[in-house]
Amino acid sequence: MSAPDLRVVADPERACAEELLAAVRGGGHVVLTGGSSPKVAYELAAQSAEAFAGAKLWFGDDRCVGPDDGRSNFRMAREALLDPVAAAGVEIGFCRRIEGERGPEEGAADYERALAEHGAPPFSLILLGLGPDGHTASMFPGQASLAERSRLVVGVPEAGLEPFVPRVTFTFPCIARAERVIVLATGASKADAVARAFGSGASPDVATPASLLAEWVDSLTVLLDEAAAARL
Repeated sequence: MSAPDLRVVADPERACAEELLAAVRGGGHVVLTGGSSPKVAYELAAQSAEAFAGAKLWFGDDRCVGPDDGRSNFRMAREALLDPVAAAGVEIGFCRRIEGERGPEEGAADYERALAEHGAPPFSLILLGLGPDGHTASMFPGQASLAERSRLVVGVPEAGLEPFVPRVTFTFPCIARAERVIVLATGASKADAVARAFGSGASPDVATPASLLAEWVDSLTVLLDEAAAARL
C-alpha cells in the first residue's frame, strides 16, 4: 500500500496535460478518462500534437452509448484531443475505444479481448477522475466491480451516479498494471470525496471506491486545485 502523492497546484489541468505528454512521448500504453477537467487537459495536450505520433491510447471506462452520443467519453476525447491531433497531421498509433453500444457485458468482454490481443499490456499511465460520491473509473460505491479479482474489464449494469446508463469499466486488477496512476479532481464539489479517499484519516472503504486505489497502485498522484483540496 502506497501513500498518494497529493499535489495542490494552481492549474491541475495543465499539470495533467504535461504528465500525459510525457507518457505518450515515452512510447507506453496510456489510458484516458472522461470528465470536464480531463477535457481541458486534453485540449492543452493537443497543442503539442507531435507528441502523439504513434501513441497507444485506451479508455478506463465509458458509458454504454454510441461513439457520437454526448455522454460518450470517447466522443469527448475525440473532440478535445484526437481530432485536433489528426488535424495537425499527426498519426496516432491507435486509440481503442470501448464499444459501449454493445451493452455492458458484451462491451466489457470485447474490450478484455482487445487488451489480450495486445498482450494485456502494462500501462505507463492511467488517468482517472473522481466523482463526488468517491467513485473512480465506473466503479461505484458498494458495487460488485469493487470485489472483482480475475477480470480486467467488467460491465456495470446500473450506474451509481448520473448519467444513469450502464457502463464498462477497468477493474482494480487492471488498474494495478499501471506504472503510474494520476487522479485529476477539481472544484468544491469534489472536496468531500477527496478527503474521504486521500485525506490524512482515509482508509480503504468500499463506500469510497477511490480510497481503494492505494492498495493496488505503486505510484499514485492526485492533482488538485485549492477548492478540491479544501477539506484535506
